[in-house]
Amino acid sequence: MVPGADVLLSDGTSAHMRPIRPPDADSIVAMHSRFSERTRYLRYFSPYPRIPERDLARFVNVDHHDREALVIELGDRLIAVGRYDRLGPEADEAEVAFVVEDAYQGKGIGSILLEHLAAAAAGAGLTRFVAEVLPVNGPMLRVFADAGYQVQRQYADGVVHLTFPIAPTEQSLAVQWRREQVTEARSLARLLAPRAVAVYGVRRDGNGIGATLLRHLASFTGPVYPIHRSASTLHGFTAYPRLVDAPGRADLAVVAVPAPAVASTVEDAAAAGVAGLVVVSSGFAEAGPAGSAAQDELLRACRAAGMRLVGPNCLGIANTDPLVRLNATLASALPPGGRIGFFSQSGALGTALLAGAGRRGLGLSSFVSAGNRADVSGNDLLQYWQTDPATDVVLLYLETFGNPRKFARLARRLGRDKPIVAVASQFRPPALVALPGPDPAGVAALFTQSGVIRVDTVPEMFDVGVLLAHQPLPAGLRVGIVTNSSALGVLAVGACRSSGLTVAGGYPVDVGPQAEPDEFAAALSGAVTDDGIDALVVVCAPPLPPETSSTMDGGFEAAIAGAAGNGDKPVVATFLAGTLPPAVPAYSSVEEAVRALGRVARYAQWRRTPPGRLPELSDVDTEAARRAGTAEELLAAYRIPVLPSHLVVGADAAVEAAGELGYPVVVKAADPALRHRVDLGAVRLDLADAAGVRRACGDLDRLFATGTALIVQAQVAPGTSWVVEVVEDPAFGPIVGFGPGGVIGDLVGDRAWRAAPLTERDAQALVREPKAAPLLLGHRGAAPAQVDAVVDLLLRVGRLADEQTRVRQLRLNPVLARPDGVSVLHASVHYGQSAARLDSGPRRLR
Repeated sequence: MVPGADVLLSDGTSAHMRPIRPPDADSIVAMHSRFSERTRYLRYFSPYPRIPERDLARFVNVDHHDREALVIELGDRLIAVGRYDRLGPEADEAEVAFVVEDAYQGKGIGSILLEHLAAAAAGAGLTRFVAEVLPVNGPMLRVFADAGYQVQRQYADGVVHLTFPIAPTEQSLAVQWRREQVTEARSLARLLAPRAVAVYGVRRDGNGIGATLLRHLASFTGPVYPIHRSASTLHGFTAYPRLVDAPGRADLAVVAVPAPAVASTVEDAAAAGVAGLVVVSSGFAEAGPAGSAAQDELLRACRAAGMRLVGPNCLGIANTDPLVRLNATLASALPPGGRIGFFSQSGALGTALLAGAGRRGLGLSSFVSAGNRADVSGNDLLQYWQTDPATDVVLLYLETFGNPRKFARLARRLGRDKPIVAVASQFRPPALVALPGPDPAGVAALFTQSGVIRVDTVPEMFDVGVLLAHQPLPAGLRVGIVTNSSALGVLAVGACRSSGLTVAGGYPVDVGPQAEPDEFAAALSGAVTDDGIDALVVVCAPPLPPETSSTMDGGFEAAIAGAAGNGDKPVVATFLAGTLPPAVPAYSSVEEAVRALGRVARYAQWRRTPPGRLPELSDVDTEAARRAGTAEELLAAYRIPVLPSHLVVGADAAVEAAGELGYPVVVKAADPALRHRVDLGAVRLDLADAAGVRRACGDLDRLFATGTALIVQAQVAPGTSWVVEVVEDPAFGPIVGFGPGGVIGDLVGDRAWRAAPLTERDAQALVREPKAAPLLLGHRGAAPAQVDAVVDLLLRVGRLADEQTRVRQLRLNPVLARPDGVSVLHASVHYGQSAARLDSGPRRLR
């Protein structure tokens, strides 16, 4: 049975989709009665004024396998139904049809039903849908034509016959994600640019959160309606007992009543057709189990009414557009208007974050504090900012990830046009602490893969944000340094090297501590016109003697500002002799300036690199993988062979196994802690005959008390040893790691990580990134390994990690890389309950 799901319509309204139930019969009849004659004719090819009892019983009773029906409900009202019927007991195709109430047509409901019905049908073993549509039913024909499937059309007997495979395609996914972006962006746009705002929880005495919010909303360009049971005016605003009594329709309601009273405000706002709520009230999930239950009920009520929910326990939302001037937050002052979109999960830190942004001169386009993030999350804001013409840069303060795979997908798309800077926790849930995973450098690489500039602290986020807001992206990693202090110049050189930047030849340029502003300006002018650099670091200390007239006259400030305004190369400055204009990215230390520049340069490098493509891998058998019980069976389904081996008991069995495998063979201790320890003598190589196998068995028993548990495996040509692994990461879902094997590899943890699935570029980056990577390329005269074979292995593991949701951990160790290919000598897999991959399947809200 298809699970129920909240979905967004194309106008940004939320609705609920679920399987039909027998008790829906009366609601189906009521919905049918609201259809126009034309809608009934287009759906049933006849007037069909009423539903006969026999048809009604068939409509509402389905087996959820050969026959499925889904309904869309808004509150307690059904507004659409879609269904498929298998065309025979053994058929792999089904007829699909749906109908939408007239008032809700044109809102994308048909495409939503088609996506969910196709997913349900595929799970029931169906591969194709067929449909019959009247030629005059243009909207329904467009639903099928625009879905991204390969639709075949035939016209016969006055009807258009459509047939199409329902397996997701690259085109159908692109259509699905484009519609997702549009609907989610529209749902946020109605909140950030509302026609009117209602405020609940304003006290007469002017104290409390509600009154504070009302005062802050005085700048809003539209009407503001405080809702109060008995007051006629509140602090200069006309008040109303209910929102439906207000003269205009409010798109946004800001709620500051105590938690127990929030439910009644939801009912009042829903009755007035509000598009969304901002609930600043606390006492929900952050307060314990009872609060979590109340929050769940709050979300259900909002979804049933078609409303989006920001919060609860949040700071609020803001839009600095001069045509809107919305400050629905608890912050008394917002940073100036600008081109930066800012999302903060934390409500408690929100005011401090806004104040910090203001001090750094970061102009904001819009701001959202999601608090408990019951509904609206950072992903929704990424969708909104993707097409928001007022936003060029995005700053994110994240504590947890609700849908990490979706975040990575959206970030990769948005980051191609607009930089994303994120402060993100490295928290790992207790269930994952014992599993291997990326170190901080690996986490940074995972963010980089998604085009996100990850920083460790809020000040670093502002450091990078200032640079992105005021300067162009660097065209490369070559840096010029101009200073009037040799000591500071040395610091800048060291900081550049630590940040992965290259100091260009001829730099740093040191004009000396007694240089006048015109000498400093000349050096800067030469640097900004130098084709040999991509960015400029300016370090200026107070000139000698101190407080010269030229310094007091602002000559140095003007020189640095002139360089920063060149418009070609980014300039960062550490100016210890005064204050620079806001348009110049200024930092209190050289290290901070260069660190910000390094992060932006790496982002620019990612942006210049074309995105990779997912390989076809047409020889993969995903169904066989789902049935697999062992690691070897699972990997075989992805065409990853594991070198055959036998777990044996006793020397006689070892000799027999060796005979089956063919000499030479390897005998190892079966203990997982020993089976790869060549250095301890737990692995015996090049055993050419039965006598050698018996000696090896005896030696291993004497050294390690192995008893009789041994592994016998065919000998392969030597190569460099590597480890490939998959783990489930809380921030990115399944991730693939690659690094050197053996004791040293385990000790130093030289692993590169990428989120699954892997593109060709991701796999190539995994091979290049470990410090031991030169071993693959023929280090110190050794023959180079077949790197393409390693890349192919990683691509297949990445595909497996993405598709097999029950795999919690997979480890290939060792993998031998040789000039003639790769060999997987051992594999282990840990299964668990299938993880919900929240970014796969048809569209739905969290």
